[in-house]
Amino acid sequence: MTHIDYYFTTLSPWAYLAGSRLETMAARHGATITYKPIDIGQVFARTGGKPLSERAQARKDYRLQELPRWAEFLGMPLNVHPAHWPVNAAPSSYAIIAAQAAGGGDVGGLVQGVLRATWAEERNIAEDETLRDLLARHGFDPALADKGLFTGAETYERNTEEAVANGVFGSPFYIVDDGAKFWGQDRLDFLERHLAGRAA
Repeated sequence: MTHIDYYFTTLSPWAYLAGSRLETMAARHGATITYKPIDIGQVFARTGGKPLSERAQARKDYRLQELPRWAEFLGMPLNVHPAHWPVNAAPSSYAIIAAQAAGGGDVGGLVQGVLRATWAEERNIAEDETLRDLLARHGFDPALADKGLFTGAETYERNTEEAVANGVFGSPFYIVDDGAKFWGQDRLDFLERHLAGRAA
């Protein structure tokens, strides 16, 4: 069975815009997914990327055109200046890690819910109350927001190290178990073609 490692930061508008397309295509092609939240600041620092605040103004300006362009194309609500961004990504990442380890709920739905909370619902994903609600909505024990923080921190660090070692440099980033890599929500069609065996 084909497997996909999905590296992402819970702060990424581009991961938000991926929506549920990864899960839909994985189900269609019998692939499994492991969700791997990463510390994108560390990844940028070690792979030549820059946080938004340090990018050239032309790149910032283009981002403000491209995000709503994609949101309209995909039919997704998007606030390009969310009330709670950027925030500490660690709490939401730990919650996702704990939920995936616990099982029994919809991890993909939880990931999308966390991203949607920032980019469409003006919620603060660094707050325990928000995370408890999102966990419960997607079939998990809301107490996972408070449990396993040490294990979550270890896994978050391990995901980040693994991402750098595997050539990840942005979010979202998808790596198939045959080594094929796809960066960005706008490459999901190519990922599906790969899963279908129609492209290398």
